[in-house]
Amino acid sequence: MVQAVVGANWGDEGKGKIVDTLADRADIVVRYQGGANAGHTIVNKYGKFALHTLPSGVCHPECVNVLGNGVALNIPLVVKEISELVSRGVPEPKVLISDRAQVVMSYHINFDAYEEERLGGKSFGSTKSGIAPFFSDKYAKIGFQVSELFDDEILEDKAERICTLKNVMLEHLYHKPLLNRQDLMNELHEYRDAVKPYVADTASFLQNAVREGKTILLEGQLGTMKDPDHGIYPMVTSSPTLAGYGAIGAGIPPYAIEKIVTVTKAYSSAVGAGEFVSEIFGDEADELRRRGGDGGEYGATTGRPRRVGWYDIVASRYGCRLQGATDIAFTVVDALGYLDEIPVCTSYEIDGEKTDEFPTLSGLKKAKPVWETLPGWKCDIRGIRKYEELPENCRNYIEFIEERLGFPVTMVSNGPGRDDIIYRESTLKK
Repeated sequence: MVQAVVGANWGDEGKGKIVDTLADRADIVVRYQGGANAGHTIVNKYGKFALHTLPSGVCHPECVNVLGNGVALNIPLVVKEISELVSRGVPEPKVLISDRAQVVMSYHINFDAYEEERLGGKSFGSTKSGIAPFFSDKYAKIGFQVSELFDDEILEDKAERICTLKNVMLEHLYHKPLLNRQDLMNELHEYRDAVKPYVADTASFLQNAVREGKTILLEGQLGTMKDPDHGIYPMVTSSPTLAGYGAIGAGIPPYAIEKIVTVTKAYSSAVGAGEFVSEIFGDEADELRRRGGDGGEYGATTGRPRRVGWYDIVASRYGCRLQGATDIAFTVVDALGYLDEIPVCTSYEIDGEKTDEFPTLSGLKKAKPVWETLPGWKCDIRGIRKYEELPENCRNYIEFIEERLGFPVTMVSNGPGRDDIIYRESTLKK
């Protein structure tokens, strides 16, 4: 069985924790898109880890962890992550890296920083991980595929062409030091030596696993609002964040994906720029940020304070629909136990008219939240393992959101740990 675990919102929904929990019963976990620009935080018996590229199954020794062809592969960071896991007592994970994945080069990271610097106040809020320049090169067909690292003739030719192309921009647009072909070749050779133990034909490996009935988790990065086609363009990432891309980024048939667990947090949060209708500010935001997540709402990759807001049903319903949600994992519910009342954004007002539909950017810029307020439960719910033992107001909050979304909530996360999870039979039909 193949299950995708994806985000309904802006990312930071708690996908890593859900994957780490579900990986207990999985044979393979696959990262199929994105790069090191966003992290997944997991907490288990080995400790707390912020993973940036490795799949969130790496703390399960029996799991095979695959980096698929759709991943932006920063080889030094992957090797560093593996080393750091082992140094903290995690058994060395089984990692396979697709021979068709493409490599994030140091100049991608530099170009990302140069462009943000050039844009100044109009920047995209990039994490400066090289993602946009990487994907630009991938689709311009001047990227380096992992398999090419083992063919010096290909590397020599591409390195020469890349220096010619990039140095025009470096000299005349950014006024930065130029690239050197031999330096590029040295970098590529270092990457070849580092990645060699992990390289595999992962598409064939996964196709065989599907035929054998293995349990496979596809782990998505970020969420619907950051998808380049369906998100808050242009403040989006550079690879598709939808479950449908899982088949492409992993190299398996689309009909193999039987279950799509779409993760949404009990309130809203986002890192980076872009429209965020239910955002809150000031002391109210500071308090929610401090209590949220595990140790506060700060980016796992950047450490930046996340923007926070109350739950947005309009955005989340749209996000779940685009993902094709069969199940919803509702996370960080425990963070709201301090509130007397909990606002929920149930619709938008645009030019004086209410709408339940998530608009394109021009409408989104004018959208104002329409609130409904639900009573809080005013207690700590960590440690509860049965849904019926949750406080009534907590269950009412979950069921109110479920009914408005129209998708079944089958998992409720009430703490950061692997075991802080409540499985639930929803009354909604899948």
